[in-house]
Amino acid sequence: MKKTLIVLTLLISATVLGQKFQPAYKSGEWLKFRIHYGFLNASYATLHLTSDTLDSIPVYHVVGEGKTTGFASIFFKVDDTYESYFGRKNGKPYRFVRKIDEGGYTKDIEIDFNYKEEMAVLRDNKNGTEQRIPVHNKIQDLISASYFMRNNYNLEEFEEGQSINLDMLFDDDGVFQFKLKYLGKEVLRTKFGKVECLKFRPLVQSGRVFKEKESLTLWVSNDLNKIPIRIKADLAVGSLKADLDAYNGLRNQFKIIMD
Repeated sequence: MKKTLIVLTLLISATVLGQKFQPAYKSGEWLKFRIHYGFLNASYATLHLTSDTLDSIPVYHVVGEGKTTGFASIFFKVDDTYESYFGRKNGKPYRFVRKIDEGGYTKDIEIDFNYKEEMAVLRDNKNGTEQRIPVHNKIQDLISASYFMRNNYNLEEFEEGQSINLDMLFDDDGVFQFKLKYLGKEVLRTKFGKVECLKFRPLVQSGRVFKEKESLTLWVSNDLNKIPIRIKADLAVGSLKADLDAYNGLRNQFKIIMD
């Protein structure tokens, strides 16, 4: 069940900028996901959005946390925290924090984005190193990318099979091109009732976490919120399923199909 929050945050929306702007989220939004690893109810993960300022810049501050619970923690312990500070008006990330402990695999990284210098400074607190990475004005981090897509893209003119690309920086591996392919619509049965969803196939990095580049499938609500409803992934070892378990503070109505 490695990379719980990476799976959760490579997920949200699709493409073609809409003519009418309708915000997809607001300060106070809170999402909780129940993670299943194989037959185990392995963990929970949360995403909490608040308003803040960073160096006098009005930003949204997102904190994502994921931990194993119960029986699963005996076999594999996960304690992950991700944070992103991104502009309330432009959606650009200004600071990203990644502190993870996944079965003894640990990282403690902070990234500050400087758009005037077109440079990001990545500090590896675990190893005491620092590196400067060239970035452009449309870069995203792992967390900010999902909120950026939720707020700026829709499917009114999007066809099945089309994709969007985003450049992301969230690790010392450097800038990573994230590709998201739209697969169509599907109605899912959830604990809240039936929900019409938009289905996607992100192309992810195969290797330590994912079995193949197309190992991940995700569903987001086909409403103005575009919140993740379900994620399935074939991992290098085993499989993972995440379902929305609770929510609070949504900006728009969460659409449930009534029988």
